[in-house]
Amino acid sequence: MTPAFSVCVYCASRSGNAPAYTQAAIDAGQWIGQHGGQLVYGGGRSGLMGTLAKSALDSGARVVGIIPKVLVDRELANTDCTELHVVETMHERKEMMAQRADAFVALPGGIGTFEEFFEIWTWRQLGYHNKPIGLLNLAGYYDGLLAFTASCVQSGLMNEQQQQLIQTGTEIRPLLGALVQESIRLRTGL
Repeated sequence: MTPAFSVCVYCASRSGNAPAYTQAAIDAGQWIGQHGGQLVYGGGRSGLMGTLAKSALDSGARVVGIIPKVLVDRELANTDCTELHVVETMHERKEMMAQRADAFVALPGGIGTFEEFFEIWTWRQLGYHNKPIGLLNLAGYYDGLLAFTASCVQSGLMNEQQQQLIQTGTEIRPLLGALVQESIRLRTGL
C-alpha cells in the first residue's frame, strides 16, 4: 500500500536528559502511523532515532532508514525498518532522505541534526526543493537558535523570507499536521 505522505524526521542517536524528548519521538512515530504515512530517518536504532522508528512501526507506518556504512555499527543499524538502505557517504544519505520525503522536521538533537536541518533549509532557499520544513522547539530547546537566526536577519545577513521557510512549533502532532498539509498544498497547488 502506498503511504499517504512521507516525512523525514531528523533527531538524535542519544535519548537526552529530558523524558519529553523521548515522548516527542514516540508521538511523532505514532502520528505518522495513525495517519497512513511513511517515516524517513537516519536508520539507527539507538536514542531518539530508535524510539521514533519503533513507535512508527508499532503504529503501522512504513519506515525507511538510510544510514552510511561508517555508522552501521556505531548507531546500530535498525534491521527492523521496512526498508534499510546502507549508503557510502553522509551526502548520499541526505540526498536519498530528501528524495524520499514530502516534508522535513527536526526534533531535539545534536550537531548531526543541526547539519541535516540547515542543509535541507539551504536547499529549499536555493530552490533545490519546495517541501516544507519544521523545527520542534520542545521546552525551548531551539530558543537560542531561533534568537540567533532572528539576529542574522536584523544584521542583514539573512532575509525574512529565508526565516519564513521554516515552521516552528512546541508540540509535534500539530506541527506534523501543518507540514503535511503544506506539502499537499505545494504538490497540488490548492
